[in-house]
Amino acid sequence: MEFQYVAFSVALIILLGLLFSKLFNKIKLPGLLGMLILGIIIGPYGLNLIDNAILSISSDLRAIALIIILLRAGFGIHMESLRKVGISAVKMSFIPDLLEGFTVMFVAHYFLGLPLIEAGMLGFIIAAVSPAVIVPQMLSFIKRRMGTKKGIPLIILTGASVDDVVAITLFSIFLGLYGGQQINYLMVALSIPLQFVFGILFGLVIAVVLIYVFKHFNIRNTEKTLIILASAILLKNMGDALSSIIPIAALVGVMVIGFVILEKMPELGMQLSDKFDKIWIFAEILLFVLVGAQVNIYLAASFALIGLTIIIIGLIARSAGVYVSLMGSNLNLKEKIFCILAYIPKATVQAAIGAIPLSMGVASGQIILAIAVIAIMFTAPLGAFAVSAYGERVLEVEK
Repeated sequence: MEFQYVAFSVALIILLGLLFSKLFNKIKLPGLLGMLILGIIIGPYGLNLIDNAILSISSDLRAIALIIILLRAGFGIHMESLRKVGISAVKMSFIPDLLEGFTVMFVAHYFLGLPLIEAGMLGFIIAAVSPAVIVPQMLSFIKRRMGTKKGIPLIILTGASVDDVVAITLFSIFLGLYGGQQINYLMVALSIPLQFVFGILFGLVIAVVLIYVFKHFNIRNTEKTLIILASAILLKNMGDALSSIIPIAALVGVMVIGFVILEKMPELGMQLSDKFDKIWIFAEILLFVLVGAQVNIYLAASFALIGLTIIIIGLIARSAGVYVSLMGSNLNLKEKIFCILAYIPKATVQAAIGAIPLSMGVASGQIILAIAVIAIMFTAPLGAFAVSAYGERVLEVEK
C-alpha cells in the first residue's frame, strides 16, 4: 500500500497545531505563536515533515484563512453601533496604517539599504494590524458589553479590518512597481477610494442575492456557511481577475457580506457567526503553521536585532497615528492607550502576504519574510497580553 504523505502532513499539522496552541495558551501566550513555531520546526528549514504539495498551495490556503477572519469581522459589526463610532473608525482605518507603513519604508531603506520599492513592500506588510488576534478579543468585549457605551471595541474592530485592506492595497501597488508596471500616481490616488466603493457594491450585491436564496430555499445553516465562504472566495478571485480593468477592494466586500446578512437576518447572522468561529479553528492552524514553514530561521535570526528595531520604530509611528485619529473623540486617555495597545499585534496579514515577494522573485523576498515573521513573534504575544490585561482594567461594563 502506498503511503499517503500529503494526508500524513495534514494530520500532523492539525494534531500538533492544536497541541502547540493549547500549550502556549496555558502559559498565557497566543496559540497562534505556538502554531507559527511548530511550522518552523516541521517545515523545510527544520525537520522537513510537510509535503511539498501542501507548501505549493499554501498561498491559496492563507488567502482563504484571511477571508474567513474578515467574514467573522463582518458578522460582528452592527449598523447602529457603527453610526456612533463612524468618524473615529474611518480615521483609525488609514491614518495609523499610512504613518507606520511609510515610516518602516524609509527606516528599512536607511538601515537595510533596500531599494525604496522593496522597502515599501515591507512597510505595508508590517503595517497591517492582525484580525486573528484583534477580532476574537474585540468580539469577546462586545459580548460582555465592555467598552460598548463608547463603542471602543467596535472602533478597533472596524478600523482594524479596513486597515488591513489599505495595507494590502498599498503593498500591491509597490509589488506592481517592482514588476515594472507603469504607475500613474494620480490614477493610484483616485483608484484607492474607487476600490472601496466597488468592493462595498460587489459585497452588497452578493449579500442581497444570498439573503434572497436563504429566505426562499430550505438550506441548513452549515450549508449556508459554506455557500457564504465560497461566494467570498469567488469575490476575492473576481477582484484579482478584474484588477487591471476595475479596481475592487474585494476584502472590503467580503466583510460587507457578513455585515449585511447580520443586519437583514440578525438571528441567522448570529448563528452563522458561530459557524465561522468553528471553521476558523482549522483555518488558523493552516495559516500559521504554513507561514512558519516558509521561514528561513537562519536568515530570520541574523536579522533579529535590526528587524526588531525597524518594527519598534514603526509601532511608535502607528501609536502616534492612533492618538491623532482619536483626537476629538469622547475617549479618555486610558481608553486611547487601550486603542494604541490594540493596534500593536501583527499576525494575519503578515502570514497571508509576507511570503508573496519571495514567491514573486523579489530580490529581498527572504529578508521581507524574515522581518514579517519577527513582527508576528514579537508583537502578537505582546499585543494580545496587553489588550487582555489592560482592557479588563479600563473598559467599563455597559449597564
